[in-house]
Order: sequence, then C-alpha cells, then structure tokens
Amino acid sequence: MTTNLKSENEKRKSGRPPENLRNEVRIELPSNSINEGVARAITSVFISQLDPTFEELADIKCAVSEAVTNCIVHAYRDTQGIIYITIKILDERTVRIEIRDRGCGIEDIKTAMQPLYTTDSEGERSGMGFTVMESFMDRLSVVSSPGRGTKVTMVKTLHDGRQKSSK
Repeated sequence: MTTNLKSENEKRKSGRPPENLRNEVRIELPSNSINEGVARAITSVFISQLDPTFEELADIKCAVSEAVTNCIVHAYRDTQGIIYITIKILDERTVRIEIRDRGCGIEDIKTAMQPLYTTDSEGERSGMGFTVMESFMDRLSVVSSPGRGTKVTMVKTLHDGRQKSSK
C-alpha cells in the first residue's frame, strides 16, 4: 500500500488537478484463471473500508471479474503473463480501479467495445465484457496498443450510506 500520498498526487502528468488519494493497493497476479477470483476478493476486501452497499460491491466485483477475464482470455491468449491491478480510494467515496496487461493489445478499441463483438473464434465468449464493465461502473476508459498491452480504468462513486432516507 502506498504511504507517501503527497508525492503520488504531485506526479500528475495529465494537467488535471491532483487526486485526493486516501488509500491505494497494487497487485500483480499471474494470468491464471483461478486468479480472477483472487482479484475479486482482494478488491472486495479493500473497498470494504468504504462500507459499500451489497449492490455496489457486487457491481464492482463483476466489473473487475470481466476486466481480469479479458486479460486472461484475450490479452495473453494461450500464454502466461502478469495482470497489474491498482485500486485507489479517492476523496471519501470514489473508487478507481486500473487493470493492465502487457499482452497482445487491442487494434480497434471502438469495435472491441461494441456489444457482442468477440475475437473468440470458437464461440465460447459472448462479447459483452466491456458492456458489463460500462454498465456497472460510472466511467470506463480503455487505452491499448497492439503488441504492448491494454489498460482498463473504471471509476465508481459510492452512495453515502450515512445519509438517512426521509420517510
């Protein structure tokens, strides 16, 4: 976990204001299919410090599962590689998750993000991974370079469970 939060915030190269980073964890996992569940579990435990609702937690775990599965199935195909996961808690209730690989990359991101598009020639995949990620998270960004890998960034702001509903 990152302890030097100020220096991390000052490293912003995008020109955007620094993040209000509260906590962070970085994970590297081999692209074994069993590690999809490990990624879900680690994500779940880490964001539990925000006391998310069951639905919020389920949404995030599903999105992480899809992104990690894409790395395993598509990025590394029949080879072994490393999946890099960074989970950040920003502000009080915002979670940003980056899932990166150094696999084959995506040639046409726009096409790859269309519902039902798949590169699976055997028809075992539905082509809904990016659609699922997009539906469960507030923001989804995909950056890829053929032969160099892909980075999927997902952001979700959790509801404030401390607010009381009026009856």
